Amino acid sequence: METMRRELFVLVSILALAAAACGPAHGDGESAPAPEAEGLARATFAGGCFWCMEAPFDELEGVAATTSGYIGGRVEEPTYEQVSAGGTGHAEAVEVRYDPERVSYQELLRVFWRNVDPTDAGGQFCDRGDQYRTGIFVHSEEQRRLAEASKAEVEERLEPPVVTPIETAGTFYPAEAYHQDFYDKNPVRYKVYRTGCGRDRRLRELWGDEAGGGH
Repeated sequence: METMRRELFVLVSILALAAAACGPAHGDGESAPAPEAEGLARATFAGGCFWCMEAPFDELEGVAATTSGYIGGRVEEPTYEQVSAGGTGHAEAVEVRYDPERVSYQELLRVFWRNVDPTDAGGQFCDRGDQYRTGIFVHSEEQRRLAEASKAEVEERLEPPVVTPIETAGTFYPAEAYHQDFYDKNPVRYKVYRTGCGRDRRLRELWGDEAGGGH
């Protein structure tokens, strides 16, 4: 009986953490500043919970920094509580600072696609709502051209319609400090959330061995 009780407690705890989704954690609540460095370019992607979008880009050689934040909305200086409530028009996104001489924008696009479900118009995985939509926010006409070409390739590969829009990047607001590098600072909660949300399962269904950005 005691063993069963312990197992039930663990199961309930896991489900509770998974249900919390991409939610608040303890922290100081201040926004982290966007990294600045000469010679670096910017790329901005929305792919559902921003916790899960930093790690794939951080692993790439040539990426200097990633920042979780909000883009595409109507409210200035939005907070996590405002965005997560779905009333600001923002999407959770990640801004990637990268050295274009070491990693190409095409490679960033390849990694982006393989970390999202671009056929889902209602959110991503267990996170539902417009604030969890996918999107590519371009910073130049060259980025737009490359993004449109990569989207066409994805549309040829996937049967359902690809609903990920390509938009001109507006103001990007860094998220609160406790959201930055969440996967690294809170690995247990991150893994429980990611598994409970069904993200990796769905990515494997879509992308097979390439899920997550692997070659």
